[in-house]
Amino acid sequence: MAKIEKFEDIEVWKIARELVNDVYRMTRTAPFSKDWSLKDQFQRASVSIMSNIAEGYERGSNREFVQFLFIARASAGEVRSLSYVAYDQKYLDEKVFSNLSSKVSLISRQIKGFIVYLQKSNIKQR
Repeated sequence: MAKIEKFEDIEVWKIARELVNDVYRMTRTAPFSKDWSLKDQFQRASVSIMSNIAEGYERGSNREFVQFLFIARASAGEVRSLSYVAYDQKYLDEKVFSNLSSKVSLISRQIKGFIVYLQKSNIKQR
């Protein structure tokens, strides 16, 4: 694992940032843009992933970081679930849905791997 000096160095945070941009781009177009409740929840859940990775890192201990990574992973699950709603409502076509699902699944797997790494690490403070 490469040396991480700031949260912006974390690979999964970078991918989560891409996801946020994807979600905002998707939700700008009609009819998705007219479903304010779903649009808002979809955006907030995606932002939660990258925000919790950043906030957890800034806490300074692996124990707290892991707690925030669990929250980030839960938000990734929420984004995955919401993407099904958007797909079922025909707000997303199959290709966009598939690409989104793949990216969110990758994020979830990477967060899980990061959690396992931090839990096994003897370093308790950064």
